[in-house]
Amino acid sequence: MDAPRTAQITPARDSHPAHADLACEVCGRYPEPPKVRLTLANVAAMLPIELAVHAAVVGTEWPLPLKVLLLAATTTALVIWVAEPSVRRLLRSWLHAPALRRRRALEVAPALWRARVTLPDMPGALERITRALAKLGVNVLSIQSQPVTGGVVDALVLSAPGGLTEDDLHDALAHGGGAGPRVWPTTPLALVDGPTHALSLAARVAANPAELPYAAAELLGAERVSADRPLDPEAVARGSILKVPASPEPLVLVRPGEPFTPAESARVSRLAELAEASALRE
Repeated sequence: MDAPRTAQITPARDSHPAHADLACEVCGRYPEPPKVRLTLANVAAMLPIELAVHAAVVGTEWPLPLKVLLLAATTTALVIWVAEPSVRRLLRSWLHAPALRRRRALEVAPALWRARVTLPDMPGALERITRALAKLGVNVLSIQSQPVTGGVVDALVLSAPGGLTEDDLHDALAHGGGAGPRVWPTTPLALVDGPTHALSLAARVAANPAELPYAAAELLGAERVSADRPLDPEAVARGSILKVPASPEPLVLVRPGEPFTPAESARVSRLAELAEASALRE
């Protein structure tokens, strides 16, 4: 299936010039080129026009004021209507070359991804995953393992070459023996040490117990929903909905497609206990 998909995409790329991607998706305009390049291009376009107009007008026997007025009006009109638009169109690739180089550098720069995959609880399982990722030049920056029924859920932060896509990483995790792999783009914030992040959220809840719902959602990367909202039974069965007893009302967290692990349930329960203890002391 990969071959047909590539065959469909490649002609579309070839039919567009390299600078086409620089145009704004909203207004269609290109970024302002560097002043030096734009000046050189305008001079190269205006100089022949001005020389031709001067040669045609100066040799006439018209009064000097008329010559000056005619030269000024003619060259200005030709530059505005002909020279500058033509220069921006014909020399577009050269004018925007610096921006194109920066764009290409960004495209090949390493990108950060967050992945979650279930592995069998047996020796060598993680090694097979890392070997499959290494073949693509992907570096594993951090791993957090949580035991679940029938295996171990590994949460990974990956540094991948810029050319790799979500599908590439997903296939590598699956070929390495992982079950139910999921991949998301992420930011350097994902590299914050997990225990340090949890302690920071705990301190936030201890200082203000009302922060519990927001801290719990941030801790688990989930969304908070109202306790009286009807819940999808299938989502409950899959473990994508977590109910935590809390005061004054239960805390309900939803994370579609990413079931909560027992370790995560224990963490947020401890956070709720800390909030209750802090509220009783006030």
